[in-house]
Amino acid sequence: MDRWIRRRRAPVYQVTNQLSDGRTVQVSGDEIGATVSAWLTELGTDSPLVDDLVRAVQAGDWPAAHAIGEHLSVLVTSVPAG
Repeated sequence: MDRWIRRRRAPVYQVTNQLSDGRTVQVSGDEIGATVSAWLTELGTDSPLVDDLVRAVQAGDWPAAHAIGEHLSVLVTSVPAG
């Protein structure tokens, strides 16, 4: 008897830097914070809002994620599983 085991894929998110160059990357939820922090470091700054952004995305609180993203000048969207 054949059995198919379906593995659940980790969610993938598209993160866009809206300040400097519109750079867009696709990352896992665990990589959002590091990505946004690296972009802020390139600008000579950092922000505790990065952690809030990650928590909002991981909780699926998209209104909060978009509001925090506006403050950080980033856009985070969920990439459909495919």
